Amino acid sequence: MPKVTHFEIIGSDAKKSRDFYAGLFGWEIDANNPMDYGVIAPTENGIGGGISAPMAGGSPTTTVYVEVDSVQAYLDKAVKMGGKVVMERMVIPGMVAFGQFADPDGNIIGLHESETPPA
Repeated sequence: MPKVTHFEIIGSDAKKSRDFYAGLFGWEIDANNPMDYGVIAPTENGIGGGISAPMAGGSPTTTVYVEVDSVQAYLDKAVKMGGKVVMERMVIPGMVAFGQFADPDGNIIGLHESETPPA
């Protein structure tokens, strides 16, 4: 059964957003990586997430990610049910395969595969 496993907060200034949420919730956010992506580790009673700046042409938003066995299969299913693909399946080798769709009301939902793609 697919489940929500990750959230993502995209802010216009990633450092400012990370500082805000770290101060507000006491989250430890690790952005020590080449993508400057702030990783929030899952807690005993919660899911993990990330804080980042938008990709080129993007804007601030919040997205939840659902773990599935096949991103492409769920993107296809979403389209058949009236949704729209907003990010085709992408792979970051050794990390994640993911994609995004908009539901019929325009809400953006992310998908990620349960298997880590080879590096």
